[in-house]
Amino acid sequence: MVSRVKTVAFQGIEAIEIDVQVHLSPGLPSFSVVGLADKAVAESRERVRSALHSIGLAAPAKRVTVNLAPADMQKEGSHFDLAIALGLLCEMQVLQQYMLDSYIAMGELALDGGLGPVSGVIPAAIAASSSGRGVICPKYNGPEAMWAGDIEVLAPPHLLSIINHFKGSQFITPPVRPEPVNDTSPYPDLSGIVGQETAKRALEIAASGGHNILMVGPPGAGKSMLARALSGILPPLAPKEILEVSMIGSIAGTIREGRISGHRPFRDPHHSCSMAAMVGGGVRAKPGEVTLSHNGVLFLDELPEFPRQVLDSLRQPVENGEVTVSRANSHVTYPANFQLVAAMNPCRCGHLDDAAKACGKAPRCATEYQSRISGPLFDRIDMNIDVPAVEIKQIQAKQGTLEPSAKVAERVKKVRDMQNERYKNSNTRNNSDLEGDLLQKFCALDDECQELLVRAAQQSGISMRSYNRTLKVARTIADMEGASSIAKPHLAEAIGYNRRMVA
Repeated sequence: MVSRVKTVAFQGIEAIEIDVQVHLSPGLPSFSVVGLADKAVAESRERVRSALHSIGLAAPAKRVTVNLAPADMQKEGSHFDLAIALGLLCEMQVLQQYMLDSYIAMGELALDGGLGPVSGVIPAAIAASSSGRGVICPKYNGPEAMWAGDIEVLAPPHLLSIINHFKGSQFITPPVRPEPVNDTSPYPDLSGIVGQETAKRALEIAASGGHNILMVGPPGAGKSMLARALSGILPPLAPKEILEVSMIGSIAGTIREGRISGHRPFRDPHHSCSMAAMVGGGVRAKPGEVTLSHNGVLFLDELPEFPRQVLDSLRQPVENGEVTVSRANSHVTYPANFQLVAAMNPCRCGHLDDAAKACGKAPRCATEYQSRISGPLFDRIDMNIDVPAVEIKQIQAKQGTLEPSAKVAERVKKVRDMQNERYKNSNTRNNSDLEGDLLQKFCALDDECQELLVRAAQQSGISMRSYNRTLKVARTIADMEGASSIAKPHLAEAIGYNRRMVA
């Protein structure tokens, strides 16, 4: 007889059903796990043996063979422990096969039989729900599994609890789905940023249309504070977006106690970040920063200080909204639809425009410093703005519009809602995603505007990609004013945010 228990393996954020087959046969006592199992899965035999011994059950003195089917798919992680243990309990006649047929099981076994937390419970629960099954997972992950919807979840703290539950001597209380985290944004409020009116205006445009933005200015001008304040004016995640972000967080193991957030992700990796950490990779092809910032913001401070190879690896995800991590035995695709926000000094010393502070290499040092960023990456940034230093007297007088982020967020949400309604019958979510026929339809220009844009493009020699991105920014500016079509002032402002056009 062969006992079977269902579990899952992961390809990106997709959960693939795995059939764990356990068989006892005569022969010298042994415990073999086959089916392209990595080291963590192969070591499960020792954890299973110890867990059974801890609850008073001796592993059978027979040949134990565990097959993870399909056998040609790589199996990774410690979450296979529970399914293997349950299959072995069926072979030992402690449990009956029919008891487990309607569940997907995942969990890491401690040596004393306790169940430790694992990652990927939300995608696994969604896969179980789609196949009409329930989920058996560790108690810690129970609240997380409840986000999959109307599904039966058994979340025991110990292997013995599962046995007693199916034997009828104990009842495992269903976990309670926690409330979403709705705490206030931990990022700066725009009302606390003095001056920088042009930058604030550009930030609102970027938030309204989902545009990538680069801020250039001397140290201490407020670039980092402005970038962090962007999260406070972005609209909350839609239900579909919350599910996508939660699935990624579940795979990455960043969800705590099953509590998910409606805030958009904000990731700010250090400039020493490797390419594997940025786009994903490693032995197990884990998601990188671009995926962890999906539906949110990826902030790259000190942009030229990042390795050139790391920056160029951003081209595909910025353009396509996904990233593919290729390995010899697998190709994993992760979602990576993020808003890129970058900041940099104009040169290495940072004081290019201040003769009193600039180094002796200016302006040559500026050319060398900025050339670290490739032209193709510059092409993928919709808006480039200068953030000059704020004078002390401005700070003391608190000059500028000290408008709170909440008020700006209301205007941004109104513009985003307008775009959602406009593009509801397509895969486009906001103006920055416009392509092809939709771009031509909603970014059509009259003769006067067309002449202005063509003249600016010819003088600067920009690419077609940069040309189209300027159109998208102009569409957003028009939306902010409630205009049905792009007018000359909208286009002129959009051109002003393209450094190459106004250079």
